[in-house]
Amino acid sequence: MSSTAERHRLIAQQVQDAGTITVTDLARLTGASEMTIRRDLDHLAGQGVLERMRGGARALLLRGEEPPFALRVHEAVDIKRRIAAAVAASVTDGETVLLDSGTTCLEVARLLRGRKITVMPLSLQALAVLAESPEPTELLVPGGKPRMPEGALVGPLTLASLGALRFDTAVLGCCGLTADDGLTAYDLDEAMVKKAAVASARRVIAATDGSKIGRTARAYVGPPTIMHTVVTDPTADPAQLAALREAGIEVVTA
Repeated sequence: MSSTAERHRLIAQQVQDAGTITVTDLARLTGASEMTIRRDLDHLAGQGVLERMRGGARALLLRGEEPPFALRVHEAVDIKRRIAAAVAASVTDGETVLLDSGTTCLEVARLLRGRKITVMPLSLQALAVLAESPEPTELLVPGGKPRMPEGALVGPLTLASLGALRFDTAVLGCCGLTADDGLTAYDLDEAMVKKAAVASARRVIAATDGSKIGRTARAYVGPPTIMHTVVTDPTADPAQLAALREAGIEVVTA
């Protein structure tokens, strides 16, 4: 196994796929010692990724629930970085940018550091990344309550921050996007923030890996036409992408 992060990703996926799995099976799968696997399971349990049980671990997630941030941040990293690069390239100097929460938007935040822009991030993770930005980047810090462990800022103070400002571009993450059901989120509070983000921006870019295209989560954000551009990757459902284009949405595959 090439790295601890890759081993953690594989362990989490195996636990989710199997429901329950033993330390012995995970050691055989990863090539790590059973002592190392036990430490890995303790770490992942602390992150809310799985539940420890005697001799192994069991999955916490039910079908349709949102995978923990600590797990998602290690998934499809190369794809998310390509998507982030395409999004960052579409932002021009001088823009005021609203940046949503989520792992893909976190990669966008890393690429916006040091740019001649004004940016307001909507998660603690992106705030931490952008707080290190050298000039000429100007950072705006919204109000709100972080939804842990996501770190997404939600609530009346976040909505008030969005209502008081206007942005050239809003970059949104999503949990689901279809031509019929539009943009959806797992959490109702986050859906409200995304709606406010759309209302405050002249241009809306949805940044999402292909696994979210064709999926519908439970909290409705809006029809697909609220977006000007969707940036995704070539694994996305071609029929869904074609339907989005027919609706007048620019689709970029990175």
